[in-house]
Amino acid sequence: MPHPLVVQLRFTRNEFKRALKGLSDADARKRFLPMNCIAWNIGHLTWQEQRYFVFYGQGKLLLPEMNDLFAYGAPASTPARAEMWKAWNTITRAADPWLDTLTTESLQQRVIKNGKPSRYLFGSLIQRTIYHYWYHIGENLAIRQRLGHTRLPQFVGNLDRHAPYTAEGK
Repeated sequence: MPHPLVVQLRFTRNEFKRALKGLSDADARKRFLPMNCIAWNIGHLTWQEQRYFVFYGQGKLLLPEMNDLFAYGAPASTPARAEMWKAWNTITRAADPWLDTLTTESLQQRVIKNGKPSRYLFGSLIQRTIYHYWYHIGENLAIRQRLGHTRLPQFVGNLDRHAPYTAEGK
């Protein structure tokens, strides 16, 4: 069974996907300044997952272009929705086996950057990623409202069924 924090990350990923269900490519590329478009946001979260869970966690860099195109502070662009979902799926699939190995002890380990322990713990990186997803879920739903979309998710999905509170080690 994955660590409870990993279960929460996966629930959050599913909520991210749920908030974008039925989104067309054209709408995913529309920008309302100063926000980025939804497709860019998908690429941005892909960049973060690759950086934290594939590169820092496993020492692999599968999609190096994500660093240039979607890192924090990267220039705005309007990429294709399908390309961003393909990249997101590639990275989350690569991250998942490593995430499944995490324990309370390993989540308390410091991330090694440039050969030295950093100030970041792996557990904190997972929390940062979860909160980052929720930020963009809200932003993406606001963009969709501006686009005139209706029947959007109103609240957090079925947390009690898919990611209920579980004490560590249970």
